[in-house]
Amino acid sequence: MEFQWINTFITAADCGNFRRTAEILYISQPSVTVHIKQLEKELGTQLFHREGKKIKLTEEGKRYLVHATRLLEVYQHGLEDLSSFSQGYTRKLSLGISPLIADTILPYVLKSYTKQYPEVEISVKIIESVDIEQAVLKEEIDLGLSCLNSNHPSLNSELLYKDKVILVAQHDGRDAESAPPLDEEEVLTSNYLLTHNHPGYWEHLCRVVKIKYPSIRMMKVSQVHITKRFIVEGLGVSFLPTSTVRRELLEGRLLEVDCHSIAMPEANTYAVMKYDHSKQKEFFTFISNFRL
Repeated sequence: MEFQWINTFITAADCGNFRRTAEILYISQPSVTVHIKQLEKELGTQLFHREGKKIKLTEEGKRYLVHATRLLEVYQHGLEDLSSFSQGYTRKLSLGISPLIADTILPYVLKSYTKQYPEVEISVKIIESVDIEQAVLKEEIDLGLSCLNSNHPSLNSELLYKDKVILVAQHDGRDAESAPPLDEEEVLTSNYLLTHNHPGYWEHLCRVVKIKYPSIRMMKVSQVHITKRFIVEGLGVSFLPTSTVRRELLEGRLLEVDCHSIAMPEANTYAVMKYDHSKQKEFFTFISNFRL
């Protein structure tokens, strides 16, 4: 039995058409037919019903599809493992990272980590913070970097960073040295407040801001990078972690607004693990000691 036959069978079962199968696999349609016939001969059973140009799995075909999929996965994983070994990798580490963290600290951390540990093959999945806990529990990832703490009894959640949250607004075009500072009340009451771009602090912060400024207008924007673009374009202001706007502040595209009447929250980053094994401990220790 050849794995090429199995791949052809799985593809054909998925799309229900031999012509489309040939296009997907970049082989001729007669080759598809040959692969299926060879596999059917090997198994001693018919896998498809032919209905004109359409094909449907037989009862035996449906049953074998489960096993064929597993066989192909094992084969492909074996190839990937050999490829990794030939490239000098001897260990693997899978990370689940929230979009916000992936856009701020992750590039710096990974660049330094891979330089210090070149034998570790890293895979990165971008996962919303609210979903990282489940991904770790299901062992889809070895370690998660999340904006949310986990209190699940089967998981270990460790605080990595505390990030100062600041009020940021569009640059007003005035000279920073001679212009008066932006006024908190004027900024918040004359603009939309762009909210819910961070999962950790907005629910409480919204209540606090509404008590202080009852007439404030709010707009939910779920991603930090979109929030920053909206602020630059003059669509609103927001409370954001310092690390997410450091570059924009330095380049003068955004301004920090002094906020005296509202207690600023902190934006925290947590490492979430199910197992305290060597590879998780090694990465956790590295990132804990890392300085941006």
